[in-house]
Amino acid sequence: MVKLTIDLIARSSASARKKKDEGLSTYLKKLTHLYFSEKSIDEIDDLSQCRSLSVLYLYDNNISVIKNLGFAGNLTHLYLQNNQITRLENLTPLHKLSKLYVGGNKIAVLEGLEKLQELKELHMEHQRLPSGERLLFEPRTLVALSMGLQVLNISGNGLDDISELGILRNIMQFVASDNKLRDMRALSALIGSWPKIWRLELVGNPVCNKAKYRDRVIVMNSKLAILDGREVSDTEKNFLMSWKEAKDAKKRQRIEDATRIMESNQEYIMQPQRELPPVLPPNGSRWNRTAALNKVYMMPGMVGGKKKFDAVVAKSHMPASAPHGTRTNPLDSLTLGRKSYTDLERPSRNMPIPPQPPVFLPDEHGMNGYPNGEPDFNLTGHVISIS
Repeated sequence: MVKLTIDLIARSSASARKKKDEGLSTYLKKLTHLYFSEKSIDEIDDLSQCRSLSVLYLYDNNISVIKNLGFAGNLTHLYLQNNQITRLENLTPLHKLSKLYVGGNKIAVLEGLEKLQELKELHMEHQRLPSGERLLFEPRTLVALSMGLQVLNISGNGLDDISELGILRNIMQFVASDNKLRDMRALSALIGSWPKIWRLELVGNPVCNKAKYRDRVIVMNSKLAILDGREVSDTEKNFLMSWKEAKDAKKRQRIEDATRIMESNQEYIMQPQRELPPVLPPNGSRWNRTAALNKVYMMPGMVGGKKKFDAVVAKSHMPASAPHGTRTNPLDSLTLGRKSYTDLERPSRNMPIPPQPPVFLPDEHGMNGYPNGEPDFNLTGHVISIS
């Protein structure tokens, strides 16, 4: 167990102080940079005598809690990578802190940085989280960092959605490699919302396997100069931007055409439907007056057809037996009661109707040539037998 103390600083700086021939107190007051990386340090003791400290290197140690840094009001750079830290805490007094390195720890939530108005760079890559967990972002901290943060490194933290980072309006460099980002549209919305982004690192995400990945990412923001470690040339950028503009123009035209068609259809649906004008029988007709009173629509074909219809109905009601001695045709009995023909049954107007042979009914004195019995007729009216 190793604790970072004033005594430890004194022992490590003894040779340097000898050369300058100055005491420990004077040395500590002037001290601006303190290097204690890879020293197996697991705790920070009271270092309040180092009031001028601006850079503190404590990476690759065993520190689990950030504490005793309240004195370091002038601290601008803090290196705490690869320790055992589980929470970002006790950093509120560091008003001048501009760069914070806490990658390789066990931090599950980005929080506790609300008072760090001067923070420009935040490196939280590859947190050692339990399987299935991902780095979370506390909303108040994001709001506090929204106007100042310029560099953010969140690589290797199991992230599949980073849309909430759109609030960081001044991001210039964004590193999110080795995550689980796969939604190209969400990524486009995020990158497009950053007006100052010029460096983007996304290697190791599923989205990189999309067709034309590089081309599609370059057109997300015209400010991009470096993508995945490769420079974006002006020629490449101009060509892809022109291609995107042409594609967007076609898309807008399709949307406008579809909107125009929908609007025209809606206007047609909203128009009042015209009613057909009534067609009435000739003036003075009883049916004309009845139709007018009842607002009945009468088809043109029905005008003048009532008498014909009444005649057909009357004929269908005639008795089956005719007066004695009247000539008749047995076929008439087959058509009694029919009101209309179908189109297939209706005879042609130009085709003459073949004459039907006369049929004689028996009178009182005999069978009209068949005195010994009554004749049988077929359907065409011809005699087929005599009984």
